[in-house]
Amino acid sequence: MQQAFIIDAIRSPLGRSKPGSAFTELHATELLAQVLSQLVRRNDLDPGLVDDVITGCVTQAGEQSAGVGRVAWLAAGFPEHVPATTIDRKCGSSQQAVHFAAQGIMAGAYDIVIACGIESMSRVPMGAARIGQNPYGPSFEERYAPGLVGQGVSAELVAAKWELSRHDMDSYSARSHQRAAATQAAGGFKREIVGIQTVNGLVEQDETIRANTTVERLATLESPFRNDELSARFPQIGWNVTAGNASQISDGAAAILIVSERMATKLGLKPRARFVGFDVIGANPLEMLTAPIPATQRVLAKTGMTLEQIAHYEINEAFASVPMAWQKTMKADGARLNPRGGAIALGHPLGASGVRLMTTMLHALEDSGERFGLQSMCEAGGMANATIIERV
Repeated sequence: MQQAFIIDAIRSPLGRSKPGSAFTELHATELLAQVLSQLVRRNDLDPGLVDDVITGCVTQAGEQSAGVGRVAWLAAGFPEHVPATTIDRKCGSSQQAVHFAAQGIMAGAYDIVIACGIESMSRVPMGAARIGQNPYGPSFEERYAPGLVGQGVSAELVAAKWELSRHDMDSYSARSHQRAAATQAAGGFKREIVGIQTVNGLVEQDETIRANTTVERLATLESPFRNDELSARFPQIGWNVTAGNASQISDGAAAILIVSERMATKLGLKPRARFVGFDVIGANPLEMLTAPIPATQRVLAKTGMTLEQIAHYEINEAFASVPMAWQKTMKADGARLNPRGGAIALGHPLGASGVRLMTTMLHALEDSGERFGLQSMCEAGGMANATIIERV
């Protein structure tokens, strides 16, 4: 079996999804094309050698509807014979792209793969692919009657089940901004970010981080999910999930170059990390956001590792209650959990977030000199991916 190595991992800055922000005037395929172009050129890679481009994207509508990975690859001026595919495993789409890429190399089907992700949430709004449509149908709805709830309500249910208070979640969220701001100020994101050219100039750093965020300011925000019907249905809910303790809607792209051991040797490419273990799992779609817990337990069991052996945990901050419930269940060290901040501070461009998290984790491991990192993400429908990498 061939070993799969990460050779390089980069991302765009993350832009706010609001008029006048960094990437609101940049076509989604152009954003991804610039990231792909820089990944190939900075590694002096012949793009014709790439076996596949596997792209995560959640809202495959509008500008992201025509096989966004394929369009972006060709927009970058790269060879037409290189194929691309676009996949959707909700928030974990590009983490799944990484899994498919690495597993394809380990199976001997590939030698060079780019796993990437894109989501321009300002230009292709979340849910745009199903406006006016019922994606579930009567059989699904009958099984899960009286019907699914939105992710915000699921986050409330998680907070209630794990006894997480409003102050707990706001404190976690303020800390996410503080950690991201400290990393940015120290230049910790510089190696992973590539500049993106827009009509308004070059964008070179995240615009989502709010260094001055405080628990007191967050405490003034109200929950947008509260209503009388749901309050009666779920009396345990405290209505403590707000925009301040949830991930930011944002725009971004990221890409990882994954190469087989034999090809790395042949081309003289220096491996930076190897893949130790993978898992993907489903859970109750009503609770929806808790699958990172069993995914973590299974990937640890598969690899024979313990959580204590892992120096860095990236658990996506879809809502503060998600990593907090994970931490409480796993009895994890909070200092190792999202130490550079997470999606609450940086943003969550859905299809790009899986590769963004892995990119940040790889660079953090290199900066700290630590060895192992673990990543997991909750995904709509009650799913989660988990990955363990080892810095080499």
